[in-house]
Amino acid sequence: MEEINQPQKSKYRFIKWIALAFAGLYLYKKKTRKELKVVDNVDLQRYSGKWYEIAAIPEKHEKGCSNITAEYITTDEGFVKIINSCNKDIIDEIEQKIEGKAYPVDGSNNAKLKVEFQWPFKGDYWIIELDKDYKYAMIGHPERKYLWILSRKPELNQDVYDSLIKKAELQGFNVKKIRKTEHYKTKKSLASVS
Repeated sequence: MEEINQPQKSKYRFIKWIALAFAGLYLYKKKTRKELKVVDNVDLQRYSGKWYEIAAIPEKHEKGCSNITAEYITTDEGFVKIINSCNKDIIDEIEQKIEGKAYPVDGSNNAKLKVEFQWPFKGDYWIIELDKDYKYAMIGHPERKYLWILSRKPELNQDVYDSLIKKAELQGFNVKKIRKTEHYKTKKSLASVS
């Protein structure tokens, strides 16, 4: 068996120390970061229905998407059915849909949900802002990886939008990563009107 020489040992030690430093920094940031604040209570019946994505710190699968919507349907089985859709290609107007389930987290008054689009993987969906009339909402991930601003209409009042961006920043989100979502009428939707 070939023995590891001194320069190689030093290299391995250096890599090990760098890895430990990064792990320590990650744990320190996680420990010192304030917990993401959620709303006090969510009535899932009122939350149900169609929402338009106004802006987001998007997930990878949303790249190239426009006309992004989410529909929530309460069920008697204790979960909320989710239907997310978007137009992936403006030219061909290809609509893509994905269905999932959201499960309320015990003790959260429905403000925290576990969302599952592919069993057994679940993600965090925390409602951090919600209009008293359920006209707009802001959803975040506890590690601040993702953020969604939703509205019942495809547009949102600029003052409300600016207020939500400020609140997101105060909650520790990198607002420079937020991208507005484009909503436009497709040829198909224009044809159905005429």
